[in-house]
Amino acid sequence: MSEPATTATQTPALEMRRLAVASMKNPNVTVAEEVNWTVHPGEFWVVGAPQNSGKSDFLMTAGGIMSPAAGEFSFLGQAMPIFEESRMAHRLKLGFVFDGGQLVGSLTVAENIALPLRYHSRLGADDIENRVTELLELTELMPWANRTPVNVARSWRQRAGLARALALTPEVLLLDSPLTGLDLRHMFWWLGFLDELVQGHRLLGGNSLTLVATADDLRPWRTHASRVACLNKRQLLVLGDWAAVDASDEPVVQELLRG
Repeated sequence: MSEPATTATQTPALEMRRLAVASMKNPNVTVAEEVNWTVHPGEFWVVGAPQNSGKSDFLMTAGGIMSPAAGEFSFLGQAMPIFEESRMAHRLKLGFVFDGGQLVGSLTVAENIALPLRYHSRLGADDIENRVTELLELTELMPWANRTPVNVARSWRQRAGLARALALTPEVLLLDSPLTGLDLRHMFWWLGFLDELVQGHRLLGGNSLTLVATADDLRPWRTHASRVACLNKRQLLVLGDWAAVDASDEPVVQELLRG
């Protein structure tokens, strides 16, 4: 299990205070209320939640894709969400992996991975190609590089979403249900690769990546994520380490431990 390396003087990676999260499908519905939560640099969190409880809405709000219904939160010391062009460089320090990858259907896998580099970097065409090749090799996607998403299995589309999110070397990565629908081979690959990212992968210059993933089953994350929270009935229950998880008598925690 990867342990976070934090100090009292570090600026939190994410910090929420009295945050309320609305549903993307129905903004009049609140999926989380009075959320107080701090993620420190280098931590690896899993946020467990039953299906259809709003974990995607929660994570998209944390990622600044949706505005909160109430409250305030910050990312690496700056108020979120960030939509202003003048602060885009700071916003790009946060990467997001959507459930299922959410690739652009008209582009190949390689072109999808290249998108953030073409829009948000000053790299030339050759450097972009080299970076994309590196990401394709690391995620074992080279055989599918020139295929469009419809011709690639969901498990590989999920990896392409990860490669795209890592293209700009973020400092924080949010992952929406990354293990959903994966067989054991793909699941073990994901967990091992995420461990490497937290510990400091060469792709990131050896720097540790702060991770937050959502899940509806906590069991696969036990020896990987170092911090745990649960979202249920519009409340975020911040548990902490796995000893606190095992000691909890909350029904939702027991449900998520059974899978």
